[in-house]
Amino acid sequence: MPASPTSPSSSFLLGGELPVRRLGYGTAQLTGPGYWGPRGERRDALAVLRSAVEQGVTLIDTADNYGPGVAEELVAEALHPYRDDLVIATKGGVVRTGDDAWHIAGRPEQLRAMCEASLRRLRTDRIDLYQLHRLDPRVPMAEQLGALDALRQEGKIRCIGLDTLTADQLEQALSLTGIASVQNRFNLLDRGSDAVLKVCESHDLAFLPWFPLANGALTGEAAAALDTVARSHGATRGQIALAWLLHRSPVLCPTPGTGSPVHLAENLGAREVRLTTEDMSRLEALAPA
Repeated sequence: MPASPTSPSSSFLLGGELPVRRLGYGTAQLTGPGYWGPRGERRDALAVLRSAVEQGVTLIDTADNYGPGVAEELVAEALHPYRDDLVIATKGGVVRTGDDAWHIAGRPEQLRAMCEASLRRLRTDRIDLYQLHRLDPRVPMAEQLGALDALRQEGKIRCIGLDTLTADQLEQALSLTGIASVQNRFNLLDRGSDAVLKVCESHDLAFLPWFPLANGALTGEAAAALDTVARSHGATRGQIALAWLLHRSPVLCPTPGTGSPVHLAENLGAREVRLTTEDMSRLEALAPA
């Protein structure tokens, strides 16, 4: 007898107050190689953003250093004024000086300046979810989170998120202030942040996995397993990889990015895939990289 299908929840309550659909849209692929400068025609990027929202996306994930500034400006041009049900998430804490040059910048005055600049580019008075792109090892965590907490108390951000940290660091952050979300790398082939995911589950924090499609590395053994499952659902490898995340934990909220309308529709089709327990067992058995 075939295993019974599991039906993951389609939504998550971000920060306990902002409902979002669990498959969002990330904007990094709207920028050029190395997330530097624009990619392709501006009108095409605007069309993809609008199409994502038209197809039911309610969480847009961007960052000030995608471009830098390019992605946030595209979001505002395409989607402002924002629908009441649309949650805009952005990130600060990293300064770019080239397509392969990233500089962590977590001093309170730097974080404030970056948040203010994002507010202007996004054409809003308050950012729904402001994420610290990287913890600055040269600045005490309490000072970095204190700066974000001050911005929250001033009404300039609604919820605070963190990006790329350990489970211990997340527990420490939670002892300092309220956290709504975490972004770590997590996908079918990279489950190194499983301990972080468990903390998120215990505190009901959203986990927004980056590289949810393993950055195109779904080949070899993984591809064979994905193809087997995909054929049974009339789906693609990418849809199965995203569906696995949606079934893996109720707090996982992937935000895959693309500049292609066709790929966007394919990604969002993962919402309709219902994996069986047998499917999940087959995929879970894959050896992570």
